[in-house]
Amino acid sequence: MPRKSFDALGWRVDRWTARAALDLLPENNGPRVEVMRGCVVVTPSGCLYRRTLQRELGYLLKQAARRAALWLYHEVNIVFLDAPGGGRTTMEINHAVLLGEIVSPGNRRKDTIDRPREYAAAGVPFFLRVDLRNRVPTIALYELTEGEYRPVAAAAAGTRFVMREPFEFSIDPADLLGEEAAPDQPGAEG
Repeated sequence: MPRKSFDALGWRVDRWTARAALDLLPENNGPRVEVMRGCVVVTPSGCLYRRTLQRELGYLLKQAARRAALWLYHEVNIVFLDAPGGGRTTMEINHAVLLGEIVSPGNRRKDTIDRPREYAAAGVPFFLRVDLRNRVPTIALYELTEGEYRPVAAAAAGTRFVMREPFEFSIDPADLLGEEAAPDQPGAEG
């Protein structure tokens, strides 16, 4: 087995699989590395308010999900499983109950069209999308119906997002930015 290195991105000619990525690429704390349709996709970790939103949302969703005997893993995307990960590096997609995306400005098509199609094709029952366009967070929940995601609940900052399935959760999306000072005040950074 070759030493794990990002150099594999340059010399590997076969289609990528999740197993190949785990075997050949090193773990990192920087950009997100994932495999989609046989290709490796590297996504930057995002701006400060996007990471804040991910952390806040992950914490709040985890509390709600545990009451419904679901496990949240947000290091990858927003992933809810019907079984604990137990220290594994991968889980079968059939354990996913809800997958979510925080839309990246540079990956809008992938996050709003491509990934939901992949999740639907895999039979994941629910999809959650969080969008930060113009720093106004919105949340939308979709349920898989007849092979496609259909909207179930949605809300923008200043209104209440309420979902009942696959577990109960409610929040004003504005609360996810965790800002104590308005963006134009001293000490506030984006």
